[in-house]
Amino acid sequence: MAPKRERVVRMSVEQPLWRALTAYRLLTMVYAVLLFASAYKDFVRPGVAVGYLAVLVVWTLVTYRRVGGAAHCTRGFLAADLTVALAGIALTPLADTHARIQAGGPTLPSIWTAGSVLAFALKGGWRWAGIASTFVAVANIAIHGGDPTRDTLHNVLLVWVASIALGYVVEVARASEATLARALEIEAATRERERLARDIHDGVLQVLAMVQRRGTELGGEAAELGRMAGEQEVALRTLVSSGLVRPSRVSRDESLGALVDTYEVEEPGADEGELDLRVLLAPHAGSRVSFAEPGTPVPLPAPAARELAAAVGAALDNVRRHAGEGASAWILVEDWGDEVIVTVRDDGPGIPAGRLDQAEGEGRMGVALSIRGRLRDLGGSAELVSVPGQGTEVELKVPRGRTQ
Repeated sequence: MAPKRERVVRMSVEQPLWRALTAYRLLTMVYAVLLFASAYKDFVRPGVAVGYLAVLVVWTLVTYRRVGGAAHCTRGFLAADLTVALAGIALTPLADTHARIQAGGPTLPSIWTAGSVLAFALKGGWRWAGIASTFVAVANIAIHGGDPTRDTLHNVLLVWVASIALGYVVEVARASEATLARALEIEAATRERERLARDIHDGVLQVLAMVQRRGTELGGEAAELGRMAGEQEVALRTLVSSGLVRPSRVSRDESLGALVDTYEVEEPGADEGELDLRVLLAPHAGSRVSFAEPGTPVPLPAPAARELAAAVGAALDNVRRHAGEGASAWILVEDWGDEVIVTVRDDGPGIPAGRLDQAEGEGRMGVALSIRGRLRDLGGSAELVSVPGQGTEVELKVPRGRTQ
């Protein structure tokens, strides 16, 4: 059976709001024209009003697709759209009588102006909405000579509050959708891991277990082959059952607003971003190496994660080289928020006092360079505690915020 293709997640709470805004602009355009037509005789310069409304109609019809989504509603378009609205407010005193304006008469664009402000709210959130509505408020107050009517203040305040509230709701929606996308990603990864676990358990793991058992029974070279098969079985079980979920980057262009297009799982070989340290350390697990990690990702900058993983590998090499093939080792990963601590412990014979300094003097720099040197470059530290006859413990600390 062919594998299922990766599902692309498409969702947006704000998309219906963009469609509603498109309809609002068209309806309020018609309303502005009808409002002028009903009071045509009261205008002192109706030609000014006709000219502006003609521009408003053409602009609204030509750009109605631009406000159908955040992708095409660019900053330049928003600025131009707001300029059209502000121009209509500024031209109102030239077309209408002073008495009608002071009495609270509508501006030339009327409530169409609110559509421009709401577009700012949908695109940029409550901060953009606050800036756009402030411009509209200043323009409305200016045409009243700094002494606006109660109705004018009421309308200005209504647009200001409504646009900021809408912008805030959109920002919350974007954060919620990003969280939902991550949850769907983890759910999909979990289902895939469970499927792989069933397939592997029914095939590969059983074969490895059988090879280990038969090799032990036969002895000789077959015993060594059985031991290696046993180590691979344990390592494979760890990878399948540990529940590792790599940190992901939700692919989302800012111009698309809250629309979540897809997601991608970051591979350990990525050249930038962050890596889950657990993913890099899990392959070290085996029949004689136990691996204990947190239940959640342990993200570190990619270069720091690789260096720390290399230091752990060097510590395990020392265990195999000096503690003997029969020694067991334990890897413990701890994430304390401001720093990550990895402890490598073994049950070997330990290191005699002064032996490390002697080795460094003889030019054997495994601990000095492979472990301490790597951690020093990361701004961290490596502490080694060894008691003869009781094994060795290496504690590696990497602070967050200083790793590059």
